[in-house]
Amino acid sequence: MTTKLFPLVATITNSTSSSHSSYLQNLFTKLPQWRERLLLVDPSSHVGAAYGHGLGLNTVLAWLLSFLAASVSSAGGVGGGSLFLPILNLVAGLSLKGATAYSSFMVTGGAASNVLYNLLCMGGGVGGGRPAAAALIDYDIALLFQPCLLLGVSIGVVCNVMFPEWLITALFALFLAFCTAKTCRAGLKIWSSESRDATARDSKEPLMLPPGTDGNGGAGDDAGFPWKDVAVLVMVWLCFFVLHVFIGDKHGKGMIRIKPCGVAYWSITLSQVPFAGAFTAYIIYAKRKKQVVHNQEDGKANPDNTKMDTLPTLVFPLAAFVTGALSGLFGIGGGLLLNPVLLQIGIPPQTAAATSSFMVLFCASMSMVQFILLGMKGIGEASVYAGICFVASVVGAVVIERAIRKSGRASLIVFLVTGIMALSTVIVTFFGALDVWAQYTRGAYMGFKLPC
Repeated sequence: MTTKLFPLVATITNSTSSSHSSYLQNLFTKLPQWRERLLLVDPSSHVGAAYGHGLGLNTVLAWLLSFLAASVSSAGGVGGGSLFLPILNLVAGLSLKGATAYSSFMVTGGAASNVLYNLLCMGGGVGGGRPAAAALIDYDIALLFQPCLLLGVSIGVVCNVMFPEWLITALFALFLAFCTAKTCRAGLKIWSSESRDATARDSKEPLMLPPGTDGNGGAGDDAGFPWKDVAVLVMVWLCFFVLHVFIGDKHGKGMIRIKPCGVAYWSITLSQVPFAGAFTAYIIYAKRKKQVVHNQEDGKANPDNTKMDTLPTLVFPLAAFVTGALSGLFGIGGGLLLNPVLLQIGIPPQTAAATSSFMVLFCASMSMVQFILLGMKGIGEASVYAGICFVASVVGAVVIERAIRKSGRASLIVFLVTGIMALSTVIVTFFGALDVWAQYTRGAYMGFKLPC
């Protein structure tokens, strides 16, 4: 009797699996066709608007979705590029290349708004001592992260060119899922700590830093805004920007004519390594010298002065390099990866969000200016999106600040970041799988490539 049942079970299993496979095959076939139709000239898309069809429903819908995505991302200190790309590609009808350029404008606008809000609105007014934003933004960590972060992005971009699409999608899905789980666990721990003893939170593990707190800012004294730290960050930005302008793109299109992947190309590319090392060494030396002076003036060591006292200094550049490399490899902004890294290091949630937005501003603005110099089209439309994200970021920052003040729980930021990461994991993995399937059905090459 059992032997007669096996063929029946096998038949049912085969029919079920074949129906599922045919359904999936039909899904993977229809969705790319729908995406391709969106990219055609459509009166309701940006592509159609460029041909004189005017403003359409898709454009307005893309603006609304971008506003929501920017407000949520800003509240969590995340750039939001992983949310902007699907909106621009699927709703606005932009190509993936055009959506990437637009996204750099949007992330820059949102990050600039977030930083300005922290600096201007969160400070207790002029003359009220050290602004609260200076306590929220950890300039020590920003200085230690920035050079190696930009270096890692350059290395990651080279790996992005070499690695096949399916491998990048798989690595991104696994890494982001892992970070989502770790960040969620960190949020649960913080939530439990807040629930156990809300009054002891500020004294033992401050999650909401009041105005005048010196615990995490780059200037550990009452010197006000740390202009020197910001000047060093701008100098780092300019140095890497000049190098990228000289390099140009893979076709040799830059400010000067350089043969792609020639001797001059690789010489300039590799020069980023000593630049990053020199800046990092100088920053570590300057901070340690400043710390020694403060300890001598106080007569004793102050372990709560900066985060550099509680963790090995090399942890920050190493974490920055890995974060930048993964950001360049996956083709996303650093905010989605920076915030979880800062939380895992032990940075308080509000400080992690503010510092992450501060560093994202430097990374995204560099990408934006590079797109402009390389002849990007649609700068006006991209600027409209940037303006929308600028306003939305203020709204998101105000809402999350009021929610934290009312509830007394800074862990809300951690859970918000967790939600954004989980949503990004699903979106990027799904559409990455569609692209891989399209390559497979076309018979395209799916192996490793040379960097040139």
